[in-house]
Amino acid sequence: MLSDMKMKFMLFVAAVTAVVASCSAPAGELVGVSKAGDFREANPYGMVFIRKGAFMMGANTQSAVFEQPDNIRMMSVEAFWMDETEITNNEYKQFVFWVRDSIAMTRLVEAGMQDYAIQPKDEDFDEENFTLNWKMRSKIPWGSKDEEVRDALASMYFSDGKELKSNYLHYRYQWYNYDQASEQRNKFDVATSSYPVGASVRIDTFWVDELGSINDSTIIRPLREPKDLITKKIISVYPDTLAWVRDFQFSFNEPMLHMYFSHPGYLEYPVVGVTWEQAHAFCNWRSNYFNNANDVRANAYRLPTEAEWEYAARGGRTMGMYPWGNNYARDGQGCFFANFKPYRGSYNDDTGTTTMKVAQYRPNDFGLFDMAGNVAEWTNDAYNDATSTYTHDLNPEFSYMARKDDPDVLKKKVIKGGSWKDISYFMQCGVRTYEYQYESRPYIGFRCVRSYIGE
Repeated sequence: MLSDMKMKFMLFVAAVTAVVASCSAPAGELVGVSKAGDFREANPYGMVFIRKGAFMMGANTQSAVFEQPDNIRMMSVEAFWMDETEITNNEYKQFVFWVRDSIAMTRLVEAGMQDYAIQPKDEDFDEENFTLNWKMRSKIPWGSKDEEVRDALASMYFSDGKELKSNYLHYRYQWYNYDQASEQRNKFDVATSSYPVGASVRIDTFWVDELGSINDSTIIRPLREPKDLITKKIISVYPDTLAWVRDFQFSFNEPMLHMYFSHPGYLEYPVVGVTWEQAHAFCNWRSNYFNNANDVRANAYRLPTEAEWEYAARGGRTMGMYPWGNNYARDGQGCFFANFKPYRGSYNDDTGTTTMKVAQYRPNDFGLFDMAGNVAEWTNDAYNDATSTYTHDLNPEFSYMARKDDPDVLKKKVIKGGSWKDISYFMQCGVRTYEYQYESRPYIGFRCVRSYIGE
């Protein structure tokens, strides 16, 4: 039995609570589930805010390849954040090292070292399904002489036990196939709370064989619930350093092959030799890395749409030909505005021969560096000559995640900005070209964007 004093105190608290509630929200009225606050998204580190706006999308001059000019249209895009420079070797290494360490900790847990996993309370440890304990990351015993540890990590090294196998650095991730969900034949019936009879999705499935090679095939499976729309993917994350010698035969580029991604002298250079698929995986990792470290989740990091990239490159100028605003590649003193190929056989007159450190030239009016030259950049959009005739004029996008059995024509992705090996025509904001999503080049990099929350 409660004492009279306690009973009176509880009645007093209840009365005060009722008065406060009645003052803050009328009883029985529609007030929502939580108090609306004045939320303002924090500026993501290393990114620039790109305000919403409209611009003329398309090449300012006649195509160097086709006689017919590109279709130029007025487009509008919403606000977003964008990396102020291309992703550097230093930044991409953070991804590679995270993948390396996750594999190492997984191997140690599988060898019985359960300190590298989060132990469930009052439950037996599940050796098939566990969560890594990232607080133990700094304690990974690299170079240990303990035989049990060496055996656990042996598969990550070549036979000399010193050099890591870069082709074993696999990142596993998943996403929803919204393109499959949006098809009319798969339209969810809200009246019956089910998918149509015969609904199906076409996805790729991935696995790693005994030799460590990634294999995939395209399958069709029934669509009965949302989880059937999930695609799981495995991708090797290490850049293709051989691109430096494969793409330029009869040219001595071996020093770049051996040093470009591994040597600290190249840390602030843009990462290259990365496929569109690897860039896509990087964005997924970056999103999870941010959200796991912050209580308030943010929109996912992703590759920019072609329209977002071009709008950002123009720096708020409706018809700007180049990111620096005028129609010339040099200033009044004859200095070049970007790192490209200014003359036949001459790569040096702009102070750069191949790639350069990022942010060596003046930024555009949005504060973005190297939107022209240095390296060309992947966008999220699939390439099609007629894209501008059928995309929407608000946030235009033409994206397609090509499957393994799709023809190569569906695997073309738009690249923008031109590179150190290109002539000035390809530096123009509106010029577009393409590369296949599985190809890696020593002149293509990327940068990320993140949609802004709010107006």
